[in-house]
Amino acid sequence: MQKELDAALAVIRPVLQRDGGNIELVEFSGDGVVRVRLQGHCKGCPHSQETLRSIVERTILKMVPEARRVEAVE
Repeated sequence: MQKELDAALAVIRPVLQRDGGNIELVEFSGDGVVRVRLQGHCKGCPHSQETLRSIVERTILKMVPEARRVEAVE
């Protein structure tokens, strides 16, 4: 599962980095919740929730079958 999460973040990172942001994996809980921390420009961006759902969550759920939901943490 760690391999799949790393692969998903490798797909997501370049998209975020183009806009001066980044992402960090905080944890993957036993109930399928992936917690991530948006960094850089993504952290304070007014569109961060949209980015989280449309790019981050969609990619992770597609590439990591055990994942059920993605949450951003501070």
